Amino acid sequence: MSKKIVWDQIGERLYETGVDRGVVYPQVAGAYPAGEGWNGLTNVTLSPSGAEASPLYANNHKYLNLMSVEELGGSIEAYMFPDSFAACNGLANVVDGVRVGQQKRVPFGFTFRTLIGSDTEGTAHGYKITIVYGALASPSESANATVNDNPEAKTMSWEFSTTPVDMAGFDPVSSIEIDSTKVDAEKLKALEDALYGTDEKDAYLPLPNEVATLVGFVAS
Repeated sequence: MSKKIVWDQIGERLYETGVDRGVVYPQVAGAYPAGEGWNGLTNVTLSPSGAEASPLYANNHKYLNLMSVEELGGSIEAYMFPDSFAACNGLANVVDGVRVGQQKRVPFGFTFRTLIGSDTEGTAHGYKITIVYGALASPSESANATVNDNPEAKTMSWEFSTTPVDMAGFDPVSSIEIDSTKVDAEKLKALEDALYGTDEKDAYLPLPNEVATLVGFVAS
């Protein structure tokens, strides 16, 4: 039986806000075996590009549209970056406390969380975890200013591009989004135990096929 659409009912006025629980996972031989928390994370912007239509014409009419490949890039802003991100930022250790720049940049994966709020529960309603694979950071400028009567902490930023990875049942993916309000709680915990680690196991970034297994997806 059909049901008439009703807008903005109590408890259904949702919004998304904030960014926290950032983790970076440097890539090693195509895997992401170790994660480190990203303290001081202030902003993550995802910027898809491509997926543009190229029209073809025949018999004096539009015949069809060919779509270009969609790509994912973006930017990360923070007050500081984890030690493990140094290699992703083109830095290499000489000895403890001494780094040289202009080195090969290591690809990385990372995750971050945004909060889902509602009109009745606020930001306790839920959250989304976003996973990004195959990211490569571009060189970025670093501005240093004198301390003055209007002090501000230095903000760092990085632009990144991505290379998609394979996922059974889907086209190659650069990102996965997990909604805590819709995923089974036990399966979500299993995924978070992998992403954030436990008292017994270190954090790592599962590849898309393992993520699918953890949340209960079976490719047909």
